[in-house]
Order: sequence, then C-alpha cells, then structure tokens
Amino acid sequence: MRAQLSTEDHLAEPGFWPTQAGVSRKDYVGPAACAPCHASKFASQTKTPMARTVAHADNAETLHKHPELSFSVGVYRYLIRSDGEHSLYTVTDGRQTLSSPLLWAFGTPRVGQSYLFKKEDGHFYEARVTYFETLKNLGFTPTRDLASPKDVEEAMDRPVAKAEIGRCFACHSTASTIGDKFDEENLIPGVTCEACHGPGAKHVAAMNSLMKGNLDARQTEIFNSRHLSPVDSVEFCGACHATWWDVKTTGVKGVASTRSAPYRLVTSKCWGKGDARLTCIACHDPHEQLQTESTAYDHACLKCHVTSPGQKPTAEHPGSACPTATKNCTSCHMQKVYVPEMHDKFTDHRIRIVREGEPFPE
Repeated sequence: MRAQLSTEDHLAEPGFWPTQAGVSRKDYVGPAACAPCHASKFASQTKTPMARTVAHADNAETLHKHPELSFSVGVYRYLIRSDGEHSLYTVTDGRQTLSSPLLWAFGTPRVGQSYLFKKEDGHFYEARVTYFETLKNLGFTPTRDLASPKDVEEAMDRPVAKAEIGRCFACHSTASTIGDKFDEENLIPGVTCEACHGPGAKHVAAMNSLMKGNLDARQTEIFNSRHLSPVDSVEFCGACHATWWDVKTTGVKGVASTRSAPYRLVTSKCWGKGDARLTCIACHDPHEQLQTESTAYDHACLKCHVTSPGQKPTAEHPGSACPTATKNCTSCHMQKVYVPEMHDKFTDHRIRIVREGEPFPE
C-alpha cells in the first residue's frame, strides 16, 4: 500500500499532477477544444464553482451584484465600490486614504471571495477584506485580521510573495505557470479540463488523427484520475484541497481543518489504508454542480452499509447497518462545523458517530 504524501512530494515525482508547472503554453488548448467530443461534461463543468473560482475583478459577479461593500474596525473603514466596469478598493482612517483598483477575485459567492491588486511597484497585494455570503458584506480575510494596524497601508493589504502567487493561481486557474515563470497574461481563469487532465494539445491532435484512421486508440489517452489508487485519488484532489501531510506541515488545527476535506476524510476510521468506495469522486463528480442535500449521498453510504439481511454490499467488507435511519446519512455522520474565520459552516469529512459533548476530533 502506497504511503500518504504531501502535494510537494507528488509534484517531485514524474508524470502529471495538479498544480504543476507546464512546459510550454502551446501544450494547452483551452476547455473549448474539449467540447466537440465531451459536450455534456463541458457544458456542466463550465457552470461549476471550480470553473469560476478566479476571475478578473471587473468580471466578478459578486462585485456587480453589490456595487458598494463596506466594513469598519476602530478608526479604519474599508470600502469596495463597483461601477459595472471597475472595482475600487479604499481604506481610510479619517485622516489618510489609500485606494487601488482590484485586479483578481478569488472564490465564488457560495462562501466567500477574496481580492488581489497591484501597486506601482508591480507586485501583488492581498486585500485585508473578503466578501462573505453569510454576511452579504465584507469581513476580514481569513487569518489576515488586524485589530490595531500601525497605519493605513498595513490596514489595507498584505504583500504576497511570488511563490505564494504561484500556488494561489495554480489551484484557482489553469496553465498559470509555464516553466518557472508565472504567466498572468495567458493563464486560463478557473479550474478547467486541463487543470485535472493535463495539457491537452497532444490528445486533441491524436484524436483528430485517430478519426482519420491514422492512430491506434491506445495512444490517445489523456490523464484520468479514475485509474489512481484510493490514496492517490484523494491526494489528487488534495493538491488544492490539502492532503493529510499538507495540513500537518502547515500546522492547521481545530475546526479550521474542516476546510480540508481530503485531510479529514483519511482520518475516518472506515478509511483504513484506503478504500475506493470512500474517495472524493465516489461522492462528487467534478464535472457537475456540488450537491448540498444529504440524500444525494445515501447511495454512496449504502455501498458499504447494507440495510437488510438480504441486501448485498457492492464490495467485500460490508459495514453495519445504521440502527437509526436509512436516509440522510451525512446529516448525522458528517456534521456541519462552523468555521469562525469563514463565517460559515463546512461539512466535516471525518465520517464517524458524532456523540454529543465530545471534543472536536483532530
């Protein structure tokens, strides 16, 4: 059985892995090139939050819907004004005022959206505030709160190093780094086909050749994560959603770790050393909208937990039937956990029997 690895470890291995740098921009064809052969998947995937997880601020739907957003702490007032074409970010303490047009919007309004901009020095800065859907307004960007900044400039933003910019765009966009250079001008916004299946130019060329009868079909394959082992499958998604080792090495603890579903999943007792019935894609199709109703996942639970003596599980190692209910399994066994810095609840993917009064399991 393969050991769990960090994303950094996976990227050091040969072969494709999400968030890795591309070799040449010419290797990428863009999602529209996939549409002729995969029309249904293309149509549904482009509507998912993953496909829209980063956008130019001028195109951000959230900012269009909320032309004025504000947030105040002490003497500092934060304001984002949008006129349909541009969004201006302003911070003032009543004596000094700093403003900058927003450049990139990260995230969708399902939970929150954060913002990057540049100053005259050409470097990226992260806005100190984020839009949160539950607030319908701004709040401090998670883990970036400053109750008593030394001045307006510190209150306004946090400088973001090149390496961190690379990691941010690697998870929120496609083909953002070519070689060792961040390619802001030519990146593809959002998590599109090639972010998970690898550069597609050779695949498209091979398929075109195959249709003309010039190539063996076995030579046309593009990367497909369905062929991965259970451990690697979960860590494949963990490249952006955080593997077990990613969480451990960054020191994230407590309820904040519920944001890292792959990490929480492999801490489940039923995960064991890896079970294909418990991988991310056993419940979630990345080409489809995220299902939020607990009944949508009952079929996955019943692959293991048979409900009657005459019913057979879909694989060896059956689970015990639940004595309480046969529906809405996740509502009891994958509790919603409130994460304060996100102002919202997240589903805890550590599958377990939740007992009242028990401490939050690390």
